Amino acid sequence: MGKRVTNFKRSRVNLAQRRLGAEVVFATDDFFAAKERLIDDPEPIFVPDKFDDHGKWMDGWESRRRRGGGHDYCVLSLGPEPGLVESIVIDTSHFTGNFPPEASLEAVCSLDDVSVSNAQWRPLTQKMLLEGDSRVTVKIHDQGPWTHIKLNIFPDGGVARLRVYGRRSVDWAKKDASVAIDLAAIENGAVAIACNDEHFGVLSNLISPGKGINMGDGWETRRRREQGHDWCIIELGHSGVVEKILIDTAFFKGNYPERCSIQGASVSSLDVSGLEADSSAWPEILSSQQMSADSEHWFVDEINKHESITHVRLNLFPDGGVSRLRLFGRITK
Repeated sequence: MGKRVTNFKRSRVNLAQRRLGAEVVFATDDFFAAKERLIDDPEPIFVPDKFDDHGKWMDGWESRRRRGGGHDYCVLSLGPEPGLVESIVIDTSHFTGNFPPEASLEAVCSLDDVSVSNAQWRPLTQKMLLEGDSRVTVKIHDQGPWTHIKLNIFPDGGVARLRVYGRRSVDWAKKDASVAIDLAAIENGAVAIACNDEHFGVLSNLISPGKGINMGDGWETRRRREQGHDWCIIELGHSGVVEKILIDTAFFKGNYPERCSIQGASVSSLDVSGLEADSSAWPEILSSQQMSADSEHWFVDEINKHESITHVRLNLFPDGGVSRLRLFGRITK
């Protein structure tokens, strides 16, 4: 399980998710383990007695042993829109005698087929050392935007997962400001910034695409045994005015919050140390509303008149779980 967050924490969005349109589009070789597993959502597992026609089943991408020189690589598409990449995690969990000793990362921004060697790849990192059954987090300085990530392994071996953290890059100049959109959607560039607790459910689930698939596909805090209430902060994809709100408690039946409220403000710069305290004083755009189990709660007339905002704070009274938050409105240019 997770742990209680006692200080400001920026939550990251993994852009390498199938529900965001990500796909492993090419690998030089995936004889032992299919390239598609590289971006599976669950944490990698090890099943001691599981074998298939090619040998030991491994939860990740694994190439065969190279005998003629060269190295293996795979290519990940980040989906229909490019992403701004902040960091990448290379996870070799459970690969011990078969992990690649070195790796490097490259990227490209292209709408063309980049599964072959004709793409104009830009290096994101130099070669780095890897260890078996471990994770390495790489800070990316050239954040893009990028449409594809290339993972090179030297010379061969297995990698369990590749996580690409950042946010969607949106060309707002092409957006129609007269059309309402979900300002709090990952696909529109929103980011789950911080929360006081995410013990049972990851905060970024709250603004993920589609309907939640189960109780684990939402944001849920632990049972609060002290005074106060739980909260989270979302940075909108673009400044705007909210016209319609959805708070969805799908699958949360014995653990939904009793009430919820939303505050909002226009924040020109992020003061990491002061944002949490400042947000508690933001004006309410939705006063405290009664919640119910496993339901969609829509609000229009209940929304307070407000100026353009860039951030919102969702308050749970006193604790509990919410599957999705949607904030429909028009961007302000």
